Parts: sequence; C-alpha cells; structure tokens
Amino acid sequence: MRKLIEQVAKFGVVGIIAFIIDIGLMNLLLHFHVNNLVASTISFLISLAFNYLASMKYVFTHRDDMARWMEITIFFVASAIGLGINEVVIWLGTSTLPADAITSMHGKYTLYSNVAKIAATVIVSIWNFVIRKWLLDAPAPGKQVSEASISHRLGAYSLTHSPFGWK
Repeated sequence: MRKLIEQVAKFGVVGIIAFIIDIGLMNLLLHFHVNNLVASTISFLISLAFNYLASMKYVFTHRDDMARWMEITIFFVASAIGLGINEVVIWLGTSTLPADAITSMHGKYTLYSNVAKIAATVIVSIWNFVIRKWLLDAPAPGKQVSEASISHRLGAYSLTHSPFGWK
C-alpha cells in the first residue's frame, strides 16, 4: 500500500508539471484566438511528450516482459483515448456559448475553456493512472507475474514480434 501511495504522489507531481505545460500553452494559444479544441489538442500533445518521459522514468517501472515498442504503443493509444475524453469535455464546457464567442466574448470563452480543461484533466488523469498501472507497471519485486494477465500476454507478444525491427 505504501508503494501505491508513493507512486500516486509521483504521478501527481508529474501530472501537475504536465498540466502547467498543457494549460499554459492552451492559454497562450487562446490569447491568439486559436479555437479552444485546436489549442487544447496542441497543448495536450506537447504535454504528453513530457508526461511519457517523466512517467516512465519516475512513476512506473518498465516491465521486463514487455518490449519498449509495446510500452510506447500502449501509452499512446491510452493517451489518444484520453485526448478524446479531453476534447469532449472541453467541447461540452463551451458548447452553450454563441458561435462567435471566440472573438466577441473572448474572456468568457477563455474562462469556460479553462474550467472545462480542469474538469477534463481530472477525468483524464484518473483514466491515465488506472490504465498505465494496469498495463504498463511492472509487478512489485518478488511478486509473481500472472501468465494470464493482459499486460503479460501483450508483453510476451511484443518480445517475439517487433514492428520495423524495433526491440
């Protein structure tokens, strides 16, 4: 339990830094009147690169039974789903504003976009932690790997099959 609490704390620190990158860049783009969905997609993808590097270095332990290409694939597929959740929540948060809100009500548009982004971040953070813990995190030292688990089966497959000669 202590390891899980420590891991959640590390995930939180990485997440806060990624969130600062994400919301900061989104607001910079909103300042220049970029559509909120375009701005949030760009900011999400840039913060995702940081999040991957930091999460796999400081939060989750690489599975010895999984090739890096599979780890990256799982991370980015899960993140693509997270991006979809992010976009839906932001769209829902600003969909009641008039069509010309980006220019005529810029302050309100930015506020609604930011409130929706915070809600989306909470939802996506929960999704990310659960899916990464389930599929990417190595078992605790000394704990037996379940041969029937999806993560082990994906890992075993990835060790015998490599796209483009990746390892």
